[in-house]
This record gives sequence, structure tokens and C-alpha cells, in this order.
Amino acid sequence: MMEASEEMEFERAIEYRELIQSAKQISEKQKITSQSMEDRDIIAMARDQEDAVVQVFFVRDGKIIGREHFHVSVATAEDEKQIIGSFVKQFYAGTPFIPREVWVQQEFREMKLIQEWLTKRRGQGVKFVVPKKGQKNRLVELAAKNAQLVLDQDKEKIKREELRTIG
Repeated sequence: MMEASEEMEFERAIEYRELIQSAKQISEKQKITSQSMEDRDIIAMARDQEDAVVQVFFVRDGKIIGREHFHVSVATAEDEKQIIGSFVKQFYAGTPFIPREVWVQQEFREMKLIQEWLTKRRGQGVKFVVPKKGQKNRLVELAAKNAQLVLDQDKEKIKREELRTIG
């Protein structure tokens, strides 16, 4: 961050600062999740008119071990429920590890059917949880905020690249 600032690349420095703050928030939340030693994924999204970003936090043995974001085109999507449902199907179709719990931002179509499919793939029960309050909800909200941050940063990056190209 300091290096980018010294090189007068303030946008890049801001991005680094926001990533550092996000990492600090996640490490604080790790303390919260360590009470339960469950494996779970936490899935939330942010969207605008054209694009969406889905954020996944990976919790293993009660600790957040990683996160990943995915860009999703929303041109044909009706609403958030369809985006989340489609993402969950595609994500777990290509992932060898399926956790015992999947926390999602909101209910989606075919949730019970997908839960049964994941249970068969895993060989043990898989449960979708839609947290409404407390620590669980705060973790889902954190994933949604991270998704919004990525969406905003990428929009800014695209605008800067367009201005460079035009210039």
C-alpha cells in the first residue's frame, strides 16, 4: 500500500488498504466462528443492473481458511434467488468437497432439491441455513459486503481502463 502511494498510484493504494481492512475483519470473524468446529461455506452476493459478484467464505474446523469471489452475468437472471440458485448448482457440480452446512444470504428456488443432491454426493447430510440474526447473520453480511466491494472495485477498474483506451 505504501509502495503504491509513494509511486503516486493512489487508486491502487486504496485497493490495498481496503483489502487489508477486509482481511482484518475476516480474522476478527474467525474468532467468532471458532466456537463450532463445523465445515461450512458461506455464500452471499452483490449485484447491479449488468453484473453480480458472489462471495464464498470457506470455513473448515471452525476457522475461515479462505474466500473466493465469482463474477456472474445477470443479463438473463430474474432476481437474486435465481442468481444464488444457479451459482450454487454450478459451484458444487465442479467442487469435490461439499461441507456439512452451506449458509446462504437468502432462500432460493429448488433449495430442497439441491440439498438432497448434495447430500447424495457427500454421502452425509448437507443443510442449507439462511441466518436471520446474530453472529451467523453477521458473517453472511460480511460476505455480502466483500462481494459489493469487489463489484465496486471492478467497476472502477473497468472505467479507468476505458478512459485510458479513449485517451
